[in-house]
Amino acid sequence: MATRMTSARFVGRAAELAELQAALQDAADSRASLALVGGESGVGKSRLAEELTRHARESGARVLSGDCVELGEDELPYAPLLTALRPLVRDGDPALEALAPSLRAALDAILPGLGAGSSGAEAAQSRVFEALLALLDALSESGPVLLVIEDLHWADSSTRHFLRFLAGTICTERLLVLGTYRSDELHRRHPLRPLLAELASDPYSRLIELPRFTPEELAEQLEGILAEPADPELVERVYRRSEGNALYAEEILAAGLDGRGALPPTLRDALMLRVERLTPRAQELIRWLACQPAADHALVAAVAGLDPSDLRDALREAVASHIVVTVGDESYGFRHALLREVVYDDLLPGERTDMHAALARALEDRIEGGESGAHITAQAAYHWASAGDQPQALAAAVRAALAAERVNAFGEAQALFERALALWERVPDPELTAGIDQIDLLKRAALACDQAGDPTRQEALLRHALQLVGEDADPRTYALLLERVSQSLWSQHRQDEAIAELKRGLALLPPREQSPERAILLSQLAKKRMLQSRVTETKEAAEEALAVARASGNREAEGRALNALGTVIGVGGDPDAGVKMLRESLAIARELGLPWDEGGAWVNIADVLHLAGRTKEAIEVAREGLAAEAYPAWRTGEWFQLTIADCSFHLGDWDEAEAAMPAASRRHTGGTFLFWQLTRAMLALGRGDLTLADEALGALDHALEGTTEPQFVGTYGMLSAELARQRGDIAKARAAVDDAIDRIEYCSDDMARITLVSAAGLRVEGDAAQLAHDRRDAEAERAAQERAKTLIERVRLASASGGPVEAAQAATAEAEYARAVGAGGSAATLWAAAAAQWEALSRPYPVAYARWRGAEALMAARDRDQAARAASAALATARRLGSAWLAEEVESLAARARLQLGDEATAVDGDEAEDPFGLTARERDVLALVTAGATNREIGERLHMAEKTASVHVSRILAKLNVRSRTEAAAVAHRQGLVPTA
Repeated sequence: MATRMTSARFVGRAAELAELQAALQDAADSRASLALVGGESGVGKSRLAEELTRHARESGARVLSGDCVELGEDELPYAPLLTALRPLVRDGDPALEALAPSLRAALDAILPGLGAGSSGAEAAQSRVFEALLALLDALSESGPVLLVIEDLHWADSSTRHFLRFLAGTICTERLLVLGTYRSDELHRRHPLRPLLAELASDPYSRLIELPRFTPEELAEQLEGILAEPADPELVERVYRRSEGNALYAEEILAAGLDGRGALPPTLRDALMLRVERLTPRAQELIRWLACQPAADHALVAAVAGLDPSDLRDALREAVASHIVVTVGDESYGFRHALLREVVYDDLLPGERTDMHAALARALEDRIEGGESGAHITAQAAYHWASAGDQPQALAAAVRAALAAERVNAFGEAQALFERALALWERVPDPELTAGIDQIDLLKRAALACDQAGDPTRQEALLRHALQLVGEDADPRTYALLLERVSQSLWSQHRQDEAIAELKRGLALLPPREQSPERAILLSQLAKKRMLQSRVTETKEAAEEALAVARASGNREAEGRALNALGTVIGVGGDPDAGVKMLRESLAIARELGLPWDEGGAWVNIADVLHLAGRTKEAIEVAREGLAAEAYPAWRTGEWFQLTIADCSFHLGDWDEAEAAMPAASRRHTGGTFLFWQLTRAMLALGRGDLTLADEALGALDHALEGTTEPQFVGTYGMLSAELARQRGDIAKARAAVDDAIDRIEYCSDDMARITLVSAAGLRVEGDAAQLAHDRRDAEAERAAQERAKTLIERVRLASASGGPVEAAQAATAEAEYARAVGAGGSAATLWAAAAAQWEALSRPYPVAYARWRGAEALMAARDRDQAARAASAALATARRLGSAWLAEEVESLAARARLQLGDEATAVDGDEAEDPFGLTARERDVLALVTAGATNREIGERLHMAEKTASVHVSRILAKLNVRSRTEAAAVAHRQGLVPTA
């Protein structure tokens, strides 16, 4: 039939297309997004994608497209991405050349032939994802990019993870990712469902569900097919039979233009009518294509059994009938996936078996000829399994799993390893057939689970391996398996159980044995105790691990032991020794090619130096690590950026800190997310932007639940307390301090963070005691002083073994304690000592704070000249830093005390030196009584004046002091030394 059975006109979907076109315009304006279009089979998802693609090309956008294929479950890694990106490699696209060498090497894992000089075996999946995003970003330099991925209900694990990665990272790239999926295929446990649930609440994502056509839209579709308006009766008849399904409507017309053609009641059966009209040769050809989606010409020719001319004729017939189409990478596939399913389901069981076996043998010939990549081995494994040849299926599954493992497609590797395990008992001599023993197979499957983010399944597989090994039969292998079990438990946040399994494994080995196995278990125990900041236990485990590793020649365990030991020694007060060990660890990681260990060493070196007060060195190390690009994942690189921002803040270069912050296009996860938000909050609080600080800290309210790492818990508690303090919410500030201290002391020996939080608590109690004193609330003042006493004792104990940073924190804490207990003249000396210690560390922000507080103390001691100098220094620093809140505090102090600030900072001369606010002698007498809490009547009685006169004096005093209440007036009088101290 020559009549077109598809409409040349795009019908309906105006709202959906408008939304996608708006998303494409957003991409052009550097607002990236991800859109997923769902709907039942045949409803028009692909047609909508085609229309958007046409619009994108006309508007100058770059279009990349690929289809997911139904080839087993989670077996063919990166299938649609390979299809979409292969033309770039073939054409030598300049965007590939523009990538950094490390990113090109990572891409080589999934794009063989890129010529990056690497097999990709070392590229972690997260690094591959970052490389893919970098490539898409590079392609978008000349215009927006539209990446279309069809049939996501068949997506492999790596593709789903990549989409999840994009959903969590894209923001300002000129990119729109469009995916389609069949909503009627999503059973309750379908692996796409969790991703859809995540995207439903993501502001950077759109979920669109396509409904069936309305009668009016169907009439428009029929007009596009018939090239003239359809008769209303025809419309009604087709609509009744198709129920608005676009594909079914096409098939109804294909059976008869009057819409009355004999057609089975289901769409699947209806589609077979189109196939049955083909010649026998064409029908046979499409049966082969039904068994192998997206088959290239060479593969079709190898199995079809047709001479070249007959093969060409059969292909042309299938294409002309709108059943088969050519896809982007010069392969053949079905126009609609549902057509392929119908043909495949129509095959007899024996036909399927023979065809799959023939396809498997053809692919095996290619593999023997040198094509050994993950895609071709996965296809062969699928066909052997579908052919029912269990020995071949076992061998092919293992081979394909190992190939997937080499390109870090761990979800696919897991599925293939699991298939091999399921076949193990069904095959005679499986070890010989598979070329691997069962325990090794279980270990590899468990590793794939670990890398794919499935620690629960990892644990189950390892427990099975433990049963096969037997504790008594092979204690060494058993102990090493327990080390892996420990890692799976740690990933499940079952930390106590993880430690227990490590100790159980160590108990199986002779206690003084110098073996590689003991070195591995001890180094892992040291690492986990280090993460918990349990210093003593870390040292014990790491020192023993180091000795055993060196004796047994286990360099990997030696490097990890040095990392753990160097970190706790460096943080514990000997940074030089710690950094030396960490650099040894770094050298070993480089020698052995362990990128995770190398990245961790760089991070810990910078951390040790920063915590030791050697912040300039820490910045240089972070920059060195960033330039080395040795880290395995983009998050490590952003950790370096955040370290540079954190260190720059402390060194007083706040503009550099802002510039070093990772780009807003990275919406972070895990520890990187915590570090990013804490750094944002720190900068915001320093500048006095309480709204931004509240936003950043508020984002961590739930993210920190269950977290026991002091580096996050302590910083969050300190910043939360400071935010509440600046807002005057003493109760909330105290709660933040108490919660942080409880959590840190419960799980660690982290003296640095205990000192940090306790010092922040003393700042809060200084405010609380001062406010209570001003209000003459003796009970509240005593409560603040009692809390201050507890906190200063904690600071003194925690900081005793610390370095210069802890010493400076302790000096500040002592001054805050003096402020809280009303120590009088000694407070100014304490603040000067604190400022000097911070100045020695080149940390101007706490220096400025200490000088401001010192100026207050000097005013209380009536040393106004020194107060003016201290306030001037504090103000200059605050302004240079951009600390608006601190500058305002200093300026307020100067205004109240009539201090002249600047290079010639002095107090006002003459009578105003004694009375900077211009108070008369009588007003000073009234102020003294106001400060003592006297009422206007009591003032009148004491000073022999009318109550009304006393009231007038009080009003004038409030105006001169620039305060609004008697309580505030009393506070100013105390702080400025206007009345005798009690």
